Amino acid sequence: MERVLVECDRAALGFDAEAVHDLRVALRRCRSLADGMMAIDPDSSWKDMKKSGKRLFQALGELRDMQVMQEWIEKLSGAGDDKDPAAIKLLNHVRAREAECKQHAFKDLGQFDRKQWRQWTRTLPRRAAQVRPGSAVYLHLALEKWTAAYDLHKHALRTRSQASWHELRIGIKRFRYTVENFLPRQHALWGDDLKELQDVLGEVHDLDVLWTMAVASDVSAFPDLESRNRWRDKLNAERVKRIGRYREKMVGRESLWRVWRAVLPSGPQLQAAAMSRLRVWAGYVDPDFAHSQRVAQLALLLFDGLRDANLLTTGAADQADEVPNGGGSNRKHDSRAVLQAAALMHDVGKAKGQEDHQKRSYRMIQGLARPLGWSARDLELAAVVARYHRGALPHPRRKTLQILELPDRSIAVALAAVLRLANALDMSHGRHGLNGKANHDAPQLEVSLQEHSVVVRVAGYSVFDRSAEDIAAARHLLETVLRQPVLVRTLRAAVGGGRSTGRTGT
Repeated sequence: MERVLVECDRAALGFDAEAVHDLRVALRRCRSLADGMMAIDPDSSWKDMKKSGKRLFQALGELRDMQVMQEWIEKLSGAGDDKDPAAIKLLNHVRAREAECKQHAFKDLGQFDRKQWRQWTRTLPRRAAQVRPGSAVYLHLALEKWTAAYDLHKHALRTRSQASWHELRIGIKRFRYTVENFLPRQHALWGDDLKELQDVLGEVHDLDVLWTMAVASDVSAFPDLESRNRWRDKLNAERVKRIGRYREKMVGRESLWRVWRAVLPSGPQLQAAAMSRLRVWAGYVDPDFAHSQRVAQLALLLFDGLRDANLLTTGAADQADEVPNGGGSNRKHDSRAVLQAAALMHDVGKAKGQEDHQKRSYRMIQGLARPLGWSARDLELAAVVARYHRGALPHPRRKTLQILELPDRSIAVALAAVLRLANALDMSHGRHGLNGKANHDAPQLEVSLQEHSVVVRVAGYSVFDRSAEDIAAARHLLETVLRQPVLVRTLRAAVGGGRSTGRTGT
């Protein structure tokens, strides 16, 4: 972002080709970084920053096109005074348009809000620093860009149209800048190839633009058919050469597409990266994300304990579906992951106020773009589970549950029951602790069966604490799901009697 301000001063001196190119590159890098951060951080400053540079970027784009066209015309027509009439006419047209574009660019550069931009250079880096470069979140983001670019690659090879090659160039450019901004290790290995591919496809686009301009009615550069055919052959020869270079690197068993995909997440790694993506998003939004993390730990401990005791038999513990992961293979995504995601995101609605925040959390999760590795069903299920972590009990006639497919409704209720109790347990013993003291230890919880009751033992619980009333109310839904009483007790150093499953949060 600081580089943008430096390049603005350089460009203002006369808008020469190099200065215009460097300013556009600096703006594009900032805009692409904002694109990446907007996927995980909903703060409006990223969108504002991207929008701030858009008008200047576009004005410089038209100017840059004219400068590039001039370079191509001079290269294709040859040096000397014996240039053909078509080249002379094209150069005159391009130079006249360049002068007009410089006037527009100068005006837009003067309207560029540098004071606001400097302010963002102080605030946005702190937000970006919350996620370490090279992390699973950014690998997941790069995989999304790879998937989109690869689809455009297949489309371009199939249609071979000018538009498809141009769209492919944009897709590869987005992938390149994602790698450059967020994955330094991969960029060290892939950067040169990505730059070459972007340049090669950029030159294909330049040649297409030059031909379109040359045959436009307001230019009419060619005095006769022979001149038109000669220029068309020149442009086609250069274009075919560059597409051949692209195919050499990107088609076949040894293509760079395969090399890049092999490093990006797949299988269990993809599932973990998708969960990291949801966790990071919740961390940016939730005003007390430490609480949500502890609730997630407690919820998973409770879920695992009930599953190991064969108490969850509705499918909430065992059901898994095969869904595409975006990388050409299938994966299993079970209800445990849905519960974890719902627990991590259940309080994001608090960002807009405490009252009825569970409803806002539901809508915010619904509005998320589905991460690769997750199905739309999984995300909808997580939203419903988060919706019922507090407040009204889930009712089969309410719209929230009716949106789900029939088999998923009982799963949502069971997972919501687990989350509701886990949330109540942490409200007293995780965030505030006994006697108002914070508790930073990993949650500890055990589940056991004693006669006709389910006993949940939690470290730090006291029947004499006021929170015991809230916990008693929160366990009601779980008792309804399990069809037997749920008793909450203090977890001691040694627990005797009954069949027990115990774990410590990690």
